[in-house]
Amino acid sequence: MNMQAAYQTDVTDTQWELLSALLPKSKSGKGKRGRPSLDRRLVVNGILYVVKTGCQWRMLPHEFGDWNSIYHYFKKWRQDGVWHDVEAELVKRERRRQGRNPEPSAGCVDSQCVKTTTQGIDVGFNGGKLIDGRMYSILVDTLGLILAVFVSAANFGEREGLKHLLLDYFASGVRRLRHIWVDEGYSGNPLQQWIYKLKKTWKVVIEVVEKQGKGFNLVKRRWVVERTFAWLNNFRRHSKNYEVLTCNSEAIVMIAMIAILLRRFA
Repeated sequence: MNMQAAYQTDVTDTQWELLSALLPKSKSGKGKRGRPSLDRRLVVNGILYVVKTGCQWRMLPHEFGDWNSIYHYFKKWRQDGVWHDVEAELVKRERRRQGRNPEPSAGCVDSQCVKTTTQGIDVGFNGGKLIDGRMYSILVDTLGLILAVFVSAANFGEREGLKHLLLDYFASGVRRLRHIWVDEGYSGNPLQQWIYKLKKTWKVVIEVVEKQGKGFNLVKRRWVVERTFAWLNNFRRHSKNYEVLTCNSEAIVMIAMIAILLRRFA
């Protein structure tokens, strides 16, 4: 019999069956000392509630248990790379479901600036977008699924953000990615020279796709990453940056993408 969800953000039985196999196993049991582990499903539901609604950790409904414990799991799994690994695995499964190779050969990069609240570190003013806050740089495949995310101060250069994305994405081993579309903000000889020096290892080409005409219009290739940002903006914890650490901001993005992907497997 299916478990009755208390909140719309709660995972369904089908989603939990998929997700639980990808999460670290509970260490509770006979012979174990210390506090008993929380129900991992309850932990996940609490974290998804925060990411979707944008509420403070301290304001978590009591049904999820002690907010300190929920946050502990969020932080521990971020430190252990669990959110990154789970999201990467779900991306591969979604690509297979759509008849694609699990490793993409092409993608798109863009950035978005988001206002912060009270953070005093890794915050800057972006003169182009007139936003005081942080910059989210993301690399997505042609389906709009996130392959890498890098969060920095808003005045951090877009080209430098792209470098961090590529370093992070290719660090995990040999990749099939060969072509990346970007906007005019990523043009310039320094970036191209940096890419050229690493071509023997990565063999990736950066192509600038310019916007045609004035006003709003869909830009070839680039519209995919813009749609991904629209998906993320539906999660209120992303619409404004509340995190002290940028690594927590990156984890929030990964969790939002996990929630999006889980709905496709419901």
